[in-house]
Amino acid sequence: MLRVLIEESIATCEPPNNGSGPLWCYGAPLIARIGQDVFASIMETGVGVPPLCNTRPRLFLKRGNEHWQMVWSPPAFREREPCPLVVLPRGRLFLSVNTSVMPVGTQYGRCEPRLLEFPRSALSEPKQHTPPFPQTATFTDHSYRGIAADSRRGEILLLHIDARSGEYHYALLKSDGRWDAPGILSFPIRACYPQVLLRNRTAYVLAIGDIVEPVEEWRRYKRERTQREWDYVFRRLFFAWTPNVLSEPFSPPLEIDNVDATGGHITNLDLWLDSRGTAHLLYLRQQTTPLLREKYFPNLPLRATLEHCAVREGRVVQRQTLMEGGEGLNTPYPLYARFHSPDGKRLLVVYAASNADGTRFNALFPLLPQRGESQTIPLREPFSVFFTACERGGNKPSHTIDLFGTAQDAKELRYAGIQIG
Repeated sequence: MLRVLIEESIATCEPPNNGSGPLWCYGAPLIARIGQDVFASIMETGVGVPPLCNTRPRLFLKRGNEHWQMVWSPPAFREREPCPLVVLPRGRLFLSVNTSVMPVGTQYGRCEPRLLEFPRSALSEPKQHTPPFPQTATFTDHSYRGIAADSRRGEILLLHIDARSGEYHYALLKSDGRWDAPGILSFPIRACYPQVLLRNRTAYVLAIGDIVEPVEEWRRYKRERTQREWDYVFRRLFFAWTPNVLSEPFSPPLEIDNVDATGGHITNLDLWLDSRGTAHLLYLRQQTTPLLREKYFPNLPLRATLEHCAVREGRVVQRQTLMEGGEGLNTPYPLYARFHSPDGKRLLVVYAASNADGTRFNALFPLLPQRGESQTIPLREPFSVFFTACERGGNKPSHTIDLFGTAQDAKELRYAGIQIG
C-alpha cells in the first residue's frame, strides 16, 4: 500500500548567487519529524544583502494537518549555506549554523560554527552550543559541514571543514550537553557534502571528492567551450569510519568508486546502517560527461547508474547496480534517490527518474531484505531533488515518508507525506 497523504508548497527562496542554494547541503538533513510535528529548515535570501553570507535560516513547523508556519528566524542575514536540522529524544531540536562574524559583504571570511537547540516550549528562544574546535582552525563561509544525531544515546556528531587544510574538524555533543574533545578526519583529496551517521558512538562518513579539474588539457578544453573559470569535479567517492569516535581515530578512508580515468561524475546520496553493523551506501555514477565524451571518449555511452554498496568493518562486502538509464537503453534515467526504513529492518529506495520522453516521476522499491518491484508515487509535481526525515538525523523509522525539496520550480520548496504499508 502506498498513499500520498499531502503534497504542498512551504515557502520560496530566491537564488542567493553565492555558490550555494536552499538544498546545497544535500549530505546533511533539512527536515525532521517529532511525533505528529514536522520541521523544515529553509533558506531565505536577503534583499540587497551582498554575498557571500547573504542568507538566513527559517524554521518552519507543520503541526498535524495544519498549514506550515514559520516559527523562528534570526534578525540578520549572516549565513552562506542552508542550515542542517536534527532531532534527539524528548523533542530536542537542533539547527547547525555557521554564522559570519565579518562585515557584511565579506567573502571567504571567518565564521563561527554553533548548534542552536530549540526547546519545544519556546521555539523562538534557542540555546547555543559552541563546539570546542581549536583556535587555529580556519572556518569560513564554505563549511561543507556534516552532522548526525544518535537518537538512542541522545548525542550529535558535528563536522566542519578547515578552509586552509581541507581536513574536517569534528566534535561530539553528549547527552549531558558537554562536548567531547575534538578530532580531525582527513581524506586523500578535499572531500565535501558528507553524509554522516552515528550509532552508539560508532561513526561513518561518506563524502565526494571536490577539487579543481586535475587534467590540465581537459581544463583548457572545457574553459574554451564554456567560457567559465569555475571547474570543480566530483569523481572519487570515499568512506571512513571509527568504532568509537571518543577513543579511536577514523580509519584511513576507503575509496568506494573512482571515475577519474573517463572524466565522469559521482553524487553521494545516502547512508544507512542495518542491525548487523553493515553500512549501506547509495550513489549516482556517470562514466563520463557530455563535454568530455564529445572529444575524448566518443565510444562511451552517456548513461547514469544508481549504485548500492555495502561496507562492514571497513571492507566492501557487496556491490550492485540498482538502475541504469541513458543512451541505447529503454529504461528510466535515475536522477536522485534516498533510503527510507519503515521499521529499522526493511530498507526502501525512494528515487526520482525521467522517462525517454523527458517526463519525470518519483517511485520507490524495496532493497532489503530483498529487491522488489518499483511503485510509482502519484505526486502532482514529482520532486527533482529531495531530502527525507532520515535516521541519520535522529528521526525514528516510520511508515510515513517525509519528502522535502524542489519540483518544477527551483525556487519553491515543497513537502509531501507518503504513507507506506
